[in-house]
Amino acid sequence: MPLATAPSAAAATGSPAWECVEYFQSWRYTDVHNGCAGTVSVTVEYTNGQWAPRRVIEPSGWATFAGYGTGVNYVTGLRTCDPATPSGV
Repeated sequence: MPLATAPSAAAATGSPAWECVEYFQSWRYTDVHNGCAGTVSVTVEYTNGQWAPRRVIEPSGWATFAGYGTGVNYVTGLRTCDPATPSGV
């Protein structure tokens, strides 16, 4: 997943990701799968307000983010980033 940047202003206020984008968390990693028909750009939202680098995920693709670790920092959801709208959802 080569595209990883600090979240844009849209990431901080982005809308929740589409239902076709799912995450699976463990204490060390959070894996995100794009089940949409088009490319999506997402960031992970954590309980402590920590930000995660934005990732652009192709259809049927996966991206790995930091998990909750020993600080019990759970994922609360996925947020969209610029470009927010996937094609073909």
